[in-house]
Amino acid sequence: MSLFQTWLCFVCSHLTSGHKDGDEQRRNSDVREILRRTQFSSVLDIDQPETIPSHDQIFWFGDLNYRLNMLDAEVRKLVAKKQWNDLLSSDQLSKELLSGHVFDGWKEGTITFPPTYKYEINSDRYVGENPKEGEKKRSPAWCDRIIWLGKGIKQLSYRQADMRLSDHRPVSSVFLVEVEVFDHRKLQRALNFTTAAFHPKIFFDEEDEYEL
Repeated sequence: MSLFQTWLCFVCSHLTSGHKDGDEQRRNSDVREILRRTQFSSVLDIDQPETIPSHDQIFWFGDLNYRLNMLDAEVRKLVAKKQWNDLLSSDQLSKELLSGHVFDGWKEGTITFPPTYKYEINSDRYVGENPKEGEKKRSPAWCDRIIWLGKGIKQLSYRQADMRLSDHRPVSSVFLVEVEVFDHRKLQRALNFTTAAFHPKIFFDEEDEYEL
């Protein structure tokens, strides 16, 4: 979409799941493929950017599925203590944002809420706190994220929603964005001034040198 003269793009994706070694590389590959293959038509507007990166401001959100490279018992202990910074030091997406392997130059706000996955339905307990026979082990992780790229973007809030209908907790964010506004009156005044401006003459001296 465009807002005045600024083009914005919103990408919602569900990347590859999994907590095995190397699964984060599959998620990275998903991101590269989305960026490479997504094309927008410029038939209705010749100024329409044709790729995701060619937009001025981009917001990417959804179940990005990046996990924590940490033993399950340690994750749960830190979650119980609400030591988010210690957990985020092992967060795969945080590492990718720093390394620039994918999402080079992208930003994410400060996380001050519990991991968004994997909860028992209609409960604040994570799956695995009371293990059931045959139940797959899933460590808590911040799977649901919102990141952005572009100038003039300021995040005002980043929080987890109190909704218990899924094994995920959705996240939300509020942004203040600056957009370019084209003022036709100022342009016309500038054009009128340029048209009426005095153009200096070129004077030649006897040695065929010139000065303005």
